[in-house]
Amino acid sequence: MLVTKQFRCIHSSTCVCTKGHLSEDAIYLVFQHENWNPTFIAKLSCVCKWFDDIAKRVLWKEFCRTRAPKMMLDLQSNGSHNVDGNWKALGKLLIYCSGSRKGGLFNGIHIPGHFVHRTRFSRTSGKSFLLPQCRTDVLYVSDPCEHLDQGDEGDVGFFRGVFKSFSLSRVRQMLIHREAKLHPTEVCPYCKAKLWNMLQAKMVPRSAPNRLGAYDDCIEYYVCLNGHMLGICTLLPLSDSEEVSDVE
Repeated sequence: MLVTKQFRCIHSSTCVCTKGHLSEDAIYLVFQHENWNPTFIAKLSCVCKWFDDIAKRVLWKEFCRTRAPKMMLDLQSNGSHNVDGNWKALGKLLIYCSGSRKGGLFNGIHIPGHFVHRTRFSRTSGKSFLLPQCRTDVLYVSDPCEHLDQGDEGDVGFFRGVFKSFSLSRVRQMLIHREAKLHPTEVCPYCKAKLWNMLQAKMVPRSAPNRLGAYDDCIEYYVCLNGHMLGICTLLPLSDSEEVSDVE
């Protein structure tokens, strides 16, 4: 409540003020105490331009470092700083399943986007989404977010990921060499950059559906100009030996 009371511009969606706020050090300490609560950061960012600037520079960075420290350290290692300036987008990617809106990227499937409580991102899984000639690239990919019993679509999984140093990656070089086309209208839900369709570029390896537990011909994913990845697959049903029960 302290922060809310101190922000004089809290009711203005067009706030352009730069005075009358807490200091950045105080903001840092308050949100550190809140464990970099992403909902709190997002809500205040929507109503205060001054706060949104701090959030983009500092708070989302600390959120990412707290939630996925090893992954963030790797993404910035060896002089790679491709995530600088994109902390807000990366923070959203960590906790938000973009779903699919009707008329959007994935064949008219309509599943609303939503926040996820916990997601595992794996560099090892990322290798399964790279062609053999691109295996030196570093890609972190999430486990699929499962949406079950979607009518004719069956069990649907959404997955997302991020490349390290995408501007220098072999994947990007190959997309350019193959003259892959960017999607004419849709953009990345995390950073608003244009998207390459990896299926159209014939760059989806057979190892990808195996890694996801999906049908071979029912997987599609996109990579944006900033190296964020999002995709969809139709999940294979569990066999009798794979069925599990919830334990309370």
